[in-house]
Amino acid sequence: MSRRKIELGLRENLPQFGLLVAINALVGAMVGLERSTLPLIGEDSFGVGSSVAVLSFIVAFGLAKSFTNLGAGALAQRIGRRRLLIAGWAVALPVPLLIGVAPTWAWIVAANLFLGVNQGLAWSMTVVMKIDLVGPKRRGLALGLNESAGYGGVALAAAVSGWLAADLIARDVLVVGGAAIALIALLITVIFVRDTAAHVALEQARDHDVSASAPRMRDAFPDATYRIPALRSCSQAGLVNNLNDALAWGLVPLFLAAHGASIGEIGLVAGIYPAVWGLGQIWAGHWSDSIGRKPLIVAGMLIQGAALCLLAISDGRIGEAVVAAVALGIGTALVYPTLIAAVSDAVSPVARAPVVGVYRFWRDMGYVAGGLVVGAVADAIDFGAAIGMVAALTALSGLWVAFDLPPRPVPRLRARRRPPPAGRRPTGAVPGGGRARAARRKPRKRQRAA
Repeated sequence: MSRRKIELGLRENLPQFGLLVAINALVGAMVGLERSTLPLIGEDSFGVGSSVAVLSFIVAFGLAKSFTNLGAGALAQRIGRRRLLIAGWAVALPVPLLIGVAPTWAWIVAANLFLGVNQGLAWSMTVVMKIDLVGPKRRGLALGLNESAGYGGVALAAAVSGWLAADLIARDVLVVGGAAIALIALLITVIFVRDTAAHVALEQARDHDVSASAPRMRDAFPDATYRIPALRSCSQAGLVNNLNDALAWGLVPLFLAAHGASIGEIGLVAGIYPAVWGLGQIWAGHWSDSIGRKPLIVAGMLIQGAALCLLAISDGRIGEAVVAAVALGIGTALVYPTLIAAVSDAVSPVARAPVVGVYRFWRDMGYVAGGLVVGAVADAIDFGAAIGMVAALTALSGLWVAFDLPPRPVPRLRARRRPPPAGRRPTGAVPGGGRARAARRKPRKRQRAA
């Protein structure tokens, strides 16, 4: 039996790519179940009165997901993408059980620690595996499809859970839905998903230095955090983007409920925002492949800021909240897949998993910042002030990208060289760009001089 030929491209890997798209829709649905109901459950079923306390489940989720992203990026090359994806779905199994039997709000917070690990492993691996499959030419489209499926799952689950919770017990909806999603996704992953290590090796051999290996985390972390402008600007924008998503997830249902909205109306707003976000990402990712990443990121952040300003002055009126949700979804659609594509553009294939892991660490720390800062401002002043503050931060983040992100990032992050085989001189190669070629020429020059 001959081995299957390994090729890069969306069409060439369509069955596996489509399977990963479907799995990411389930990843999104797992977290979408909480979007329209869990903040209200905290107030109604557990008597949690403080906004900071209610939003503590988002803080726990963000912390767990951030550090899991970091660990997943470091482990992906060693353990394999598929194994980490399976582990992510295994960790999801206790989530509905903990929510179902929770006697106190602390149990809900603990359940969201497991949910954060699930999202960090499962979403990170579906993202990286799709990038592996398609190669560099259609990366934006691939990420648009991935994020569209994920947030389409978020939107559908948020809307359906809100609709069902209007007639059924909200906690029962979360338990049954979460258990079904986790079991189905785990079975599909174990039976059908294949690892993409061979695709990474093919792209590395074709376009980069074959002697390179993944950078150590002690190198990747500072490079993606502050050293390299392309990565630095993307990391801060990702953090602010998820800060305003934390607001939409945790504070907006409380804001609308405080102004008399029904749970069905809250579910409508909670579903529209990720639905527009999800659908728009297909177009945005594909468009970024043509015009570049920077214009879409800047425009998206500014549109998000304008949408949050509208929401802040709406006084909870549903019509204006729906318009704000649509605009927020459009802005986020322009930003979300484009940021990951920009990060991927700036590194070599073997550096992709750890660097994307660092980017996703900072992006999901936005949930932690959102849960703490937004909740504190809402308690100290009011909901409108908290929303207005996040609107200003989002606009400022867009301006940062406008000044700091290079128009067309080129691979700059150093990968480690593997030790050369016995009897072979080291090349001193560095992945990406002219510096790699210059480094490879130096040993030959020294040899001629001798």
